Amino acid sequence: MVLASTPKVVLGCVAFSIFWVLAVFPSVPFMPVGRTAGSLLGAMMMVLFRVMTPEEAYAAIDLPILGLLFGTMVVSIFLERADMFKYLGSMLSWKSRGSKDLLFRVCVVSAVASALFTNDTTCVVLTEFILKVARQNNLPPQPFLLALASSSNIGSAATPIGNPQNLVIAVESGITFGQFLLGVFPAMIVGVLTNTCILLCYFWRYLSVEKDQEGGTATGPEVVADDEVTSHRFTPARMSHASSVNGDIDCISEPIRRSDSMNRADTLRSRSYNSEGDIQVAIRSLRASSMSREMVEVSTVCERARDEGPRKITRSTSHQRSVIIEDAPEQPDANGLDGDEKEKDDEVKQKRWKVIVWKYAVYLTTLAMLAALLLGLNMSWTAITAALVLLALDFTDAQACLEKVSYSLLIFFCGMFITVDGFNKTGIPNTLWELVEPYSRIDSAKGVALLAIVILVLSNVASNVPTVLLLGTRVAASAAAISPASEKKAWLVLAWVSTVAGNLTLLGSAANLIVCEQARRAQFFGYNLTFWSHLRFGVPSTIIVTAIGLLIVISY
Repeated sequence: MVLASTPKVVLGCVAFSIFWVLAVFPSVPFMPVGRTAGSLLGAMMMVLFRVMTPEEAYAAIDLPILGLLFGTMVVSIFLERADMFKYLGSMLSWKSRGSKDLLFRVCVVSAVASALFTNDTTCVVLTEFILKVARQNNLPPQPFLLALASSSNIGSAATPIGNPQNLVIAVESGITFGQFLLGVFPAMIVGVLTNTCILLCYFWRYLSVEKDQEGGTATGPEVVADDEVTSHRFTPARMSHASSVNGDIDCISEPIRRSDSMNRADTLRSRSYNSEGDIQVAIRSLRASSMSREMVEVSTVCERARDEGPRKITRSTSHQRSVIIEDAPEQPDANGLDGDEKEKDDEVKQKRWKVIVWKYAVYLTTLAMLAALLLGLNMSWTAITAALVLLALDFTDAQACLEKVSYSLLIFFCGMFITVDGFNKTGIPNTLWELVEPYSRIDSAKGVALLAIVILVLSNVASNVPTVLLLGTRVAASAAAISPASEKKAWLVLAWVSTVAGNLTLLGSAANLIVCEQARRAQFFGYNLTFWSHLRFGVPSTIIVTAIGLLIVISY
């Protein structure tokens, strides 16, 4: 393919450059509009500059990929509601035998979860779990955060639904779910184990001491209760955390009976205060902790309500704690109370069974989706069907669930499809590939090594999904000239290298950025994972894991 006309080439490069800057650096000072708006801006400029027609822009949008992405998002939302990720978090600390055992578990759990539920979702739901477990065991967070991010990227390479670039490869190549799994899964297993060994060697000294020597600062206590480690809830498909240190905190109401509050009040009143000033001093000292603040509020309300009959006190948690007093219902007689308790117990048991049945339905539906994918059924419609089945089984308005879908990510993909297709029409990618193609053929070791280097560099410069869109058909066409088996092998090499390349730098993949932001914004266990601390580990890990995995993928 020859280059297009000079105006089209120049304007197409301008549009693609704007898209690239906003995709890689979404908060640039001169236009902090984010990735989604940046992709739409690039797509609009491709049409306005007449690099492509509106009809060609619409045709560039790959609906099967969007359908597969949407379906997996909905399934992951229902799995989160069914406490699947809560159970995964529990596995991290269940009968742990020390810091090195915990690191190994983080690597394995995050890799397996990423292969089934995408790497971005895994990083969203497990980051704060890992921070809490690390603080609970008084361990440095950095090794575990790096383990989560790197193992999630490596694990996601094993399946077509593990990450967005694999979705593109699976749809474009026509490789079935089973063939993809057989081709990359062995490399993923060896890669995860290799990455774990590198982590252990790199952080052995830090994992052998109790104190955190990495400088991470926690704004809360270092030891947390076990139930806190497994009770945090997330919205995985949004690809971003909903709360921050200064963000809003959901209100939680908890009824407290007068008898409980009076016991606390009597405890406080047993300390004889002789003046109002003494009471104020005591209150100030008690306000040093959140628990004592609650006791002061409850006792103060009970003191006022001492002679006003039965009261119900509700404590709500917000930016500032407040106490609301409402009239409590009159206590029924003993027989009526027994009857009401039996009815309530029956209702609770019935609801519990409904929840259990619903959870099993979600898990079985997900397993059925995976089985259908392994049988070679259409991946997009399989994921959409599973999503619709789960919405139907919920027996509630689907709006609340569908609102959690990351529509901004779907829109980003639409704009990216148009922008990359417009850039292809300039002829620049094809011209550059013609210069490299004779030296990067899949039938020689040197060719595979050069191809891997090109994918590795381009994935970190232009991001992995645009790299797959730019190189995919060209690499496959070059390999198809050798043999059909080489074509399939070329697609799998592209999937492996473009995915593991995300571990090279902090900006290499969205999963890395999610872990970094989630850790930094964690309310009580915040930790700042810096670019350089990631780079020192990422460079050797990426090179070694990529090389070992390539040997396995090529031998398939």
